[in-house]
Amino acid sequence: MGISTTRGDGGETGLAGGVRVSKASLRVDAYGSVDELNSALGFARSICDDVEMAELAKRIQGELFKVGSSLATPPQSPKPQVPITLEMVEGLTTDVHRLEAIEGVLSDWSLPGELTVAAAFDVARTVCRRAERCVVRLVESGEEIQPSILPYLNRLSDLLWIVGRKLERDAGVSGSLREVTGKAGNRFSRAW
Repeated sequence: MGISTTRGDGGETGLAGGVRVSKASLRVDAYGSVDELNSALGFARSICDDVEMAELAKRIQGELFKVGSSLATPPQSPKPQVPITLEMVEGLTTDVHRLEAIEGVLSDWSLPGELTVAAAFDVARTVCRRAERCVVRLVESGEEIQPSILPYLNRLSDLLWIVGRKLERDAGVSGSLREVTGKAGNRFSRAW
């Protein structure tokens, strides 16, 4: 069997377990956005010379396949969902705290684009936020998902932001919004 089955030519796709739905369904939108996030993160990783950050991105990409698979498996599917665990969320939280403890990483809001690799991680972050919004819409529509998925995506967007700031700091580049605009503005706070 090849990749091109023509089964989706009418605008439907198969969820895990064989359930057929519209390609415009909220569930397909949610796992499709996670798939897009995985690709954006893969691009960021492919241009990242920081071995530690590249390995972190690769680990997260593996986890995103699990998140996407879980979202693609509706509760009525005969196939069991891949578990998205609280430990996965806690792992991201640990990474966030470790990186934000580095002197000079947290200082200001940033303007994406001062460093190519950091900008790639910023693109991945914004795709992550969109995936999170898609999952929220899915939940608000009454669909069930695993409870750790939303915290996972929320934490991941924080982590992707801080990875970009670490890469800028290590390269001696400042994407400080206040420096770029010349305005004092509000200082960065962890209130999000």
